[in-house]
Amino acid sequence: MKLEDALESLPVIAILRGVRPSEAVAIGRALLGAGVRAIEVPLNSPAACESIARLAGDVGDRAIIGAGTVLAPDDVRATADAGARFVVAPDTNADVIAAVLERGLEPVPGIATPSEAFAARRAGARWLKLFPANALGMDFWRALRAVLPTDMRVAAVGGIDATNAGAWLDAGVAALGTGSSVYRPGLSAAEAGTGAKALVGAVRATPLAAGIAAPTAG
Repeated sequence: MKLEDALESLPVIAILRGVRPSEAVAIGRALLGAGVRAIEVPLNSPAACESIARLAGDVGDRAIIGAGTVLAPDDVRATADAGARFVVAPDTNADVIAAVLERGLEPVPGIATPSEAFAARRAGARWLKLFPANALGMDFWRALRAVLPTDMRVAAVGGIDATNAGAWLDAGVAALGTGSSVYRPGLSAAEAGTGAKALVGAVRATPLAAGIAAPTAG
């Protein structure tokens, strides 16, 4: 499964910052049940590569698993070996982007300026992470969107929840990355599933998402 395929099904990336390997599979299954098909484990989580490997082994045939907060090429190799299929960074680092592309994975570098967006584009990225979206704001995004190549896909990350998901999608982002509105350390799999269902409900209520299919069991 490619990232765009997962996000066409539902334009949401669930960010499991702080998840532990012992709980990763149960939470992944709960997210899958809510309709989420893209799951990211940031590398500043405990034993992150083990969580990635467990998720990839259990739900990787129905969802795409990625690594987040990836800052160096060595991290790319470790996450790829664990089963990550997309790699998210908080910044734009051409060396990281190159390492991701060399492994045949999808880079999603973080950008907060037009200069970073075009540097990421020149380095080969097709996806961008607009971060922190809540601080940059909708007006910034609209101005940036006006100058970006039309084939660039942007995920808004930072402060995304059920109250503003629809507004960001209506403004033209291709996907939403959300962490604490779905998962934070200490939440059970059932609680993560409940949070995911609330967000998914808000996403499905937007006109642009009207054609998204309802989730299937499992």
